[in-house]
Amino acid sequence: MDQETGARATSSGTGSGRRRRGGTGLDKPSTIRDVAVKAGVSVATVSRALAGNYPVSEDTRARVMAAVESLHYVVNVHAKALSGRVAGPIGLVIQDITGPSLAHVAAGVEQEAATHGRLSLVCATHGDSDREDDLVQLMREQHAAAVVLVGGAVPGDAYHRRMARYATALDAAGSRLVLCGRPPLPEGLPVTVVHYDNKGGAFQAADHLLTAGHRRILFLGGEPLQSSSEERRAGYRQALRAHDVPYAEELDLSGSYTRVSGYQRTRDVLRAGLDFTAVFAGTDMVAVGALAALREAGLDAPGDVSVVGFDDVPFAADLTPSLTTVRVPYEELGRTAVRLALGRGERLAGDNHVVLSTQLVIRQSVRRMP
Repeated sequence: MDQETGARATSSGTGSGRRRRGGTGLDKPSTIRDVAVKAGVSVATVSRALAGNYPVSEDTRARVMAAVESLHYVVNVHAKALSGRVAGPIGLVIQDITGPSLAHVAAGVEQEAATHGRLSLVCATHGDSDREDDLVQLMREQHAAAVVLVGGAVPGDAYHRRMARYATALDAAGSRLVLCGRPPLPEGLPVTVVHYDNKGGAFQAADHLLTAGHRRILFLGGEPLQSSSEERRAGYRQALRAHDVPYAEELDLSGSYTRVSGYQRTRDVLRAGLDFTAVFAGTDMVAVGALAALREAGLDAPGDVSVVGFDDVPFAADLTPSLTTVRVPYEELGRTAVRLALGRGERLAGDNHVVLSTQLVIRQSVRRMP
């Protein structure tokens, strides 16, 4: 007996790839001990052969791998995570996985995680804060290297308390909370914030319309108090002030960031007979709904009413007319979130809060007023 096969396992195996559970007739998954018996080596040798971090002869490794294949043995990744021998996954918690902008954030997270040899676990809250609590705890139990929370939120004491609880619990488990497109937290908490310039992007969009001569601009914003909604509204109003254009409350309408909402709000304003020459939609999906309502009313865009959006989702350039909009680097948001979370030991403290720039993309949906 050589050194590698020294302390042989003493339990017996069936050689069938599944073990019988005593007297019940039910199958049970094979264990590392079964592999050791099958290969005629010790449990420690099996572990070394699978880990590849300790010299094992080619003959012994071949026997171990043959036993693994015949028994259909699956390594207990959770146990390896507990021992620190496997890279923890990246948890992504978002409100809705079907939204085009959030899907691009998820793509960026997955791509960057893959370059670091990490799996990505994607979960949706559907706007349920209790479910978010449960998902963050689940990610902690799964030993996620980082948990990325994506999407706007209502800032305030309750929000700060919840996020602080997440941050400290994850940090205690060796993980990292990353707020992506969410309001930042007070200094001193173990959290990374990756945001984009909502207010600046909205200012660019509204400024473009005002520079083109529009003075009555219908603003189709998001839900009241939501951080991203309020930041875009602030940019819109800042542009009005910069051009000395009075703020018209009746043209500032809140709602959900959906196509249906964009359609309904635009239709209602048209039916009310309110005068406007341009629409600033809070998202491209809202802009699509607004365009549908304008067409239904017999109005041409941009001939009668100009339209700008926000996001620059892939189909924006294919609309008729092609949509002038604000480009948000959603994939880069996801990549940056993972990169900063995994490299936090190599960064300066100031890198805990990063803001990415937005860009106005001018296409065909805006005309200059005579």
